[in-house]
Amino acid sequence: MTENEQQVAGLVLAAGGGRRLGGRPKALLQHHGRPLVEHAVGVLRAAGCTRVHVVLGARADAVRERAELAGCVLVENPEWEQGMGTSLRAGLDSLAGTGARAALVSLVDQPGIGPEAVGRVLAAYRDETSLASAAYDGVRGHPALFGSAHWTGIAETATGDRGARAYLKAHESAITLVECGDVAQPYDIDTEADLVHLE
Repeated sequence: MTENEQQVAGLVLAAGGGRRLGGRPKALLQHHGRPLVEHAVGVLRAAGCTRVHVVLGARADAVRERAELAGCVLVENPEWEQGMGTSLRAGLDSLAGTGARAALVSLVDQPGIGPEAVGRVLAAYRDETSLASAAYDGVRGHPALFGSAHWTGIAETATGDRGARAYLKAHESAITLVECGDVAQPYDIDTEADLVHLE
């Protein structure tokens, strides 16, 4: 196990209720015959994250029941309806005190982003001051890596559906962009039309 793998925790944001999908929680959408949240955890593990925290919200009990998430730390976000920002805060809070020096944050509804892209972003980790993000043709996207020195600042600005956007905009010059457009597709599963991406 490399030093990176011990010090960087994977964090899957999987609390969304799938409002535009008729209220089907994204974590439970099927991909290759398994819930999407299971796929997301598998990608982080395949990329080298040995510690994985998963933030649940919508129908959390059903997700626990149906998804095979053994070995993950499951974090319940009671405020999930207020948007992704609350899930990011809950996830970062859950990592405080674990010894993790960075969080590699991925979204449950981006199954086009696989271990190769995640591994590239993981490799950008240097220490707790690291800030890195996947880029697609130069445009910043997910996953993102946040060194623990940034967690408090990110949590303070993570509101609504914006997550870390405000913080990253303010610290743009510090972000290492890792081009992943050749190995991943950053589409989201947001609407019925997007379900074509699931297999």
